[in-house]
Amino acid sequence: MTSTELYSTIDSMIERGSSFALWRIPGEARIHLRVQTEGEPRLLYDVKELNLRGGFIIAPFCVSGRHPIVVLDKTQAEVIPILADGASPSFRPVEGERPFPVSDEWDYRRYAACFHKFLDALTSGEQEKLVLSRQKETVRPAGVSIGEAFRRAVERYIYSYVYLCHTPATGTWMGSTPEILLAGRHGAWQTVALAGTQRLDHGRVPTEWDAKNRREQQLVADYIHAQLRTLGIGARTVGPYPARAGELSHLKTEFHFSLPDERRIGEVLDLLHPTPAVCGLPKEKAYDFILRHEGYDRAYYSGFVGLLDPEGETSLYVNLRCVHIQPSKFTFYAGGGLLASSSLDEEWRETGDKMGTMGRTVAIDN
Repeated sequence: MTSTELYSTIDSMIERGSSFALWRIPGEARIHLRVQTEGEPRLLYDVKELNLRGGFIIAPFCVSGRHPIVVLDKTQAEVIPILADGASPSFRPVEGERPFPVSDEWDYRRYAACFHKFLDALTSGEQEKLVLSRQKETVRPAGVSIGEAFRRAVERYIYSYVYLCHTPATGTWMGSTPEILLAGRHGAWQTVALAGTQRLDHGRVPTEWDAKNRREQQLVADYIHAQLRTLGIGARTVGPYPARAGELSHLKTEFHFSLPDERRIGEVLDLLHPTPAVCGLPKEKAYDFILRHEGYDRAYYSGFVGLLDPEGETSLYVNLRCVHIQPSKFTFYAGGGLLASSSLDEEWRETGDKMGTMGRTVAIDN
């Protein structure tokens, strides 16, 4: 199958109710396809149950009966070159595009009320960091092709992990994310601390970062160090450095390490998920605060997706800029890290920029 043939069949696969996952690893010129060929995907209700498991994983922010961890574990695999002529994909310029339409007054008022509630917890010292997210629903225009939207995302966001998946338990989700949760093979593993956000500077990654962004990134990096040490893991770090993700840039620190027992990957994932980049610090209190006060169900946004293969190569990513695709509507998700010094309008703009990542692929901004 060529990539052109694949894009043309995606919509019919969704209509048939096929359980499948498509993904493109950052920088690669090929798409990975896994289709469930026997029975339904496996449902799990604890991250630690991923010990000794393999398959494509779709995990929610908060595991529950309504939102289980879904594992495509009995699959047929295929690797498809993106371009038949062997050429490398290129990032398509987006200068001059209109921003994603996120200026709805009701959405803003609701976000502002949550922002001030979160800010109170930060200024009182109850929390060091909190991640406030939001969702936006839009009517799905007639004739929008999800296969075409996935093609645009793959060609456009070469610096990010791009995926599209569908199962009966999750529905259809598509996203683009720069954040590794856990990746590696044969003793060489990595995770990242990714926090702080700026727009590109005329298409270039900015070199100057303010104190709020640097502090936010350092909190995440310190937390990951501490979590790895609880398993006796000493990590070599690279960074922090500015990294590009679509039309945005983030501060990034890489952690490279070996695992004492690669059969217990589920326990490592349980320590890392949710990361402070989607939750906050102290993590347990932040997680509970978000569930009580954010005001909506994140579902699979800010969970994690990707291939888990203890015998081969694992690549699991935090599910950041994403869209839940339904027959009559799209639901977009994005969030941002708050500190006591955060500004309402800056955070509102940042989450709008992030929603535009998927908004532009389905042509909502035109």
